[in-house]
Amino acid sequence: MLNNLKNALLFIGFAILIAGCNSRKKDKGQAIQLPLDISQMSIAYNVLVNEEKDDYEVFTMNMDGSQKINITKLPGVEWTYASYGKNLYYISDKEAKKRNYYLYTSDYLGRDIEKVGDLRLADSWMDFRKNGTEIIVNPHSSVDSVFYIINLKGKILQKLKTGLPLASDPIFVNNGTQVVFKGGTKKLKKEEGYKEELYLINEDGSGLTQLTTYPETDDSAPWYAYKAGPPNLHPTENFISYASFQNGKYSLYGVTLDGQKQWKLTDNELWEVYHDWSPDGKWLVTDVSDNEESHYDIALINWDTKAMTILTDTTYQFQQSPNFVIKNNRP
Repeated sequence: MLNNLKNALLFIGFAILIAGCNSRKKDKGQAIQLPLDISQMSIAYNVLVNEEKDDYEVFTMNMDGSQKINITKLPGVEWTYASYGKNLYYISDKEAKKRNYYLYTSDYLGRDIEKVGDLRLADSWMDFRKNGTEIIVNPHSSVDSVFYIINLKGKILQKLKTGLPLASDPIFVNNGTQVVFKGGTKKLKKEEGYKEELYLINEDGSGLTQLTTYPETDDSAPWYAYKAGPPNLHPTENFISYASFQNGKYSLYGVTLDGQKQWKLTDNELWEVYHDWSPDGKWLVTDVSDNEESHYDIALINWDTKAMTILTDTTYQFQQSPNFVIKNNRP
């Protein structure tokens, strides 16, 4: 669809937000005060540094794309999917066998590293509630088949059964009383009859409700593609965003928390999959690629104007899964 990635993009000047303003982030658990001056925010993302060695690293950069830093610098796999305030979280196999992941946290420069318990995790998104003191995670299938809610030391506080054969990528909604996740009707995507949608469930495991409905007439998605990708809660407009392969490409879509409305969020020629919202909901950061997925970049979208700016360059081929993290402003 696209012969030249750069020709498909509208490069705009980077707009500056009103400095020094504060707002409340509805972060699923409890609203907290977070600084929203763009100089105090950073973007974390995953980079395939060496494909031959299967070496993935976590990078961070400023909101204008400057000061890109490899903050992990480890052999093996490090992936970040979520941050809470000034704490960046990533999974790593640095203390285990290849692709046996455990959870770690650091600041945006890779300092103050701590391991969060000894729980082996699946390759899945995670989320926070109760002022960032509780995390919902997806343990590896060799450990369990349910979601765990853990504290910051990795202690299991609660187990959440979904009742579905396959469940991943949980997030908290409605002040942490409910969870939205990606669910499948079979254990494996390749199984005949497999269907994938976003679901809502109460924190006690009751009230399972299907939110999304993939168009029955759309047969463009390959078997392995997301029909309902990892969900994300818009912090002020209170809807769920997710990636879906429809009409021959990946785009971002929205669904209300009651499932009554579904719509396409973005109208870009590029493919968009993994994404995050700034704490004030004014910025959307997403990875973008051409339809051959030959190169992934990180793009920042002004949610008001929908103008897009590409923040990365061609130094690396695969740059994905961005999320916002607050700087701690110390030397």
